[in-house]
Amino acid sequence: MSITVRPAADGDFFAWLGLYEKYAAFYKTALTDEKALLVWSWLIDPGHEENALVVVDDEADDDNQLVGLAHYREFARPLESDRGLFLDDLYVDEPSRGHGAGKALIEAVRGIAQERNLGVVQWITAPDNETAIRLYEELGTRTPWVTYEIEL
Repeated sequence: MSITVRPAADGDFFAWLGLYEKYAAFYKTALTDEKALLVWSWLIDPGHEENALVVVDDEADDDNQLVGLAHYREFARPLESDRGLFLDDLYVDEPSRGHGAGKALIEAVRGIAQERNLGVVQWITAPDNETAIRLYEELGTRTPWVTYEIEL
């Protein structure tokens, strides 16, 4: 499989939506049309903090065949006196897994962080996401931090 990683573009909405719906289903999260449109509006707004990369299957019949996505944003790290890049969402369509798309997305996010002279790239995953964890442990270091949240 030959792939290209690039920023999401206006014409990617429907292909992105198909992937994002599968991502939401994987994490058992309801994705309404309203939520999807809001997230998409963030991703294509150059002034919003959330950004998106997509993976295109260069060998597909459709020139816009997306097989993966990554959403990321900068954040402040006060104790380090620098900034980092947080990888919010990462998804590769199931038939395309194992061909380097996930690794290419993470490496592209890493490259963006390096270009910006940021201190770290961070992300989280579910503890039972074993396939992804194998890739993540190849590319990064598992931290000892435990995550909490307060739902509002």
